[in-house]
Amino acid sequence: MRIDRRSLVQRHRIRRTETDSRAPVQLGNGEFGLSLDITGLQTFPELHPHTGRDPEDPGSLLGTQSQWGWHTTPRDPRPELRSALRSFDTARGEVPYVDLSTRTFGDGPETGTAEELWLRQNPHRLMLGWIGLAPSAVGSEELAAEDLVPIQQELDLWTGIAESEFTLRGFGFTVRTAVHPTRDAVAFTIRTDSPHPPALRLRFPYGSGAWGNAVSWAEERHSTTVQGRRETAQISRSLDETTYVVSVDAAGPLKIEQPARHEVLIAAEALAQEQPWQVAVSFRSGSPAPDGDHDSGVTPAEVFEQSQTWWQEHWSTGGVVDLAESTDLRAPELERRIVLSQYLTAINCSGSTPPQETGLMINSWRGKFHLEMHWWHAAHFPVWGRPELLMRSLQWYRDVLPQARQTAAAQGVTGARWPKQVGPDGEETPSDIGPFLLWQQPHLIYFAELLRRSTGMDQASQYAELVFETAEFMATHPIDDDGAASLEAPLIPAQECYGDVKEELADPTFELAYWHWGLNTAIRWRELLGLEPVAAWARTRDALRPPSVRGGVYPAIRRPVLDRRTDHPSVLGALGVVPETPLIDEKIMENTLLDVLGDWDWESTWGWDYPMIAMSAARLGRPELAVDALLMPAAKNTFLSNGHNWQNEGLPLYLPGNGGLLMAVGLMAAGWDGSGDAPGFPSGFIVKHEGLTQLPP
Repeated sequence: MRIDRRSLVQRHRIRRTETDSRAPVQLGNGEFGLSLDITGLQTFPELHPHTGRDPEDPGSLLGTQSQWGWHTTPRDPRPELRSALRSFDTARGEVPYVDLSTRTFGDGPETGTAEELWLRQNPHRLMLGWIGLAPSAVGSEELAAEDLVPIQQELDLWTGIAESEFTLRGFGFTVRTAVHPTRDAVAFTIRTDSPHPPALRLRFPYGSGAWGNAVSWAEERHSTTVQGRRETAQISRSLDETTYVVSVDAAGPLKIEQPARHEVLIAAEALAQEQPWQVAVSFRSGSPAPDGDHDSGVTPAEVFEQSQTWWQEHWSTGGVVDLAESTDLRAPELERRIVLSQYLTAINCSGSTPPQETGLMINSWRGKFHLEMHWWHAAHFPVWGRPELLMRSLQWYRDVLPQARQTAAAQGVTGARWPKQVGPDGEETPSDIGPFLLWQQPHLIYFAELLRRSTGMDQASQYAELVFETAEFMATHPIDDDGAASLEAPLIPAQECYGDVKEELADPTFELAYWHWGLNTAIRWRELLGLEPVAAWARTRDALRPPSVRGGVYPAIRRPVLDRRTDHPSVLGALGVVPETPLIDEKIMENTLLDVLGDWDWESTWGWDYPMIAMSAARLGRPELAVDALLMPAAKNTFLSNGHNWQNEGLPLYLPGNGGLLMAVGLMAAGWDGSGDAPGFPSGFIVKHEGLTQLPP
């Protein structure tokens, strides 16, 4: 019997009757996103505070962001990345890495030269503007959150449309909100019993190099210019080298004012009582159209129609998991997390560049994205029958391939070494951690293999160059250590708490297994494509040093002999995230799993650690531990009412946790080649699923 997909999705629609300060509703399409307060707009940013990492510079969880919206703070002369290069002694001689010259490893205050700090802060992702109700809509000169009385807000996941009911200064409002699925546009319909014309207030900030707060109100450093016609307003924004245009289109004549330098009021000029006001706000990068040639956005009706069509198609195709008939009392909460994570990753993690960890809501690490996290954000898309949502971002890797080749060449090897923390330009960020990580390197091979399994080699073969350039680096990077291929210093493993010993560290267990699987998969790709084998790839694969075993379990690293029980327990990724390899013994890994679960410091973990544990438990035949891990009552395994994975006050949402959950559930439900059905679920769970692709064995 087919799953009733609409019923499945609708039972997890978001409904609330009061403000949830940590969990604003979010809309988006992968390229553009915005979060809403309970007015269905962004009227009261102060109701959703975001402290970031600097309590002295707080921001708001109400953000409007895009994939193209970036800003760079002017500096003359502009620092070059080579100013942050530092040489390290390796078996290949002196090798340069982009480092921080004066920082001590850890989470303390950022330090470094002025040039290094500028490079860390730039470019930074822009907050494009707040769109809220204007005070004039209720006949007031100013609004305060105390004027607001929420009634109900509902996000209909099946259509992507939010409806919000509330009173403001005693007047009733109903606001419907939707984002266009393929354009950077949001539409509103506003119905009110207020005798005053409905009106919007648009506020535009300057860019900010702060770690988490994307908003700065430097009045003098940017410009906001308005042009208007009868039913359209065009707002031109200029921030140093960044320009963008905001178009406002309404179903009726407009009254346009600019009461302050970076504030624009848009009101309905004539509207019959009780008739809803329909208005769309569109954003695009670049300069305004020439005078007399207004840039038209989209109509409000089109936005609502396209949103409904796209989301219904999205939910009607691809993968779903239905747990409704389960007797385990945890099943409804797990199903809620699954459905909301599908929604949130579609709107935040499916764009033309890899996503930042906080998606298109707010900044973290200044909006830059972390390539080792891209797997956790987006690898699930082909597993859940939506390969196109991953494919959107893979062109970016082609664009930065020349830089990745240059990095590898500078370090004395061939192929492409992918960076870690970057903006859209692909330029590495100075860091005492990022440039020393290796575990993002095989991700592209994994992506391509999942796409091959989901779509077939004919489509996936377009990524062969990326697969082969990655494999070439992986084959030439290891060091010959008494006949064994060894991953050597300087190196920081996925369990980053070992970063203080990066100049002596060798052979992390997870990375060794991932290296073997990645090279083996690239070798198989050449066979499938009828290409000659590359002997060096097989030589390195076969020479990889097996992971160390101490006390009957796998340690995180071979050298130095340290056992730290904090941060990511990434040793478990060696069988779980990574499919089966001859380097890993299942019994030893099962002992390692139980050892980790026995006394790990859970407060120091992060949101993707729980899906990683679940994947390992599932592959090891311990389904009860898999579900326990996914629903472990740990602080950073919290999923808020809007579905976002909360970590702490500085990182109030964390999309790798959502994407990781979907990857784990995909593995647990569909299994892998040779497994039974739903191998990751214990008794008490009745698992119905459709449209999932099995993972590699």
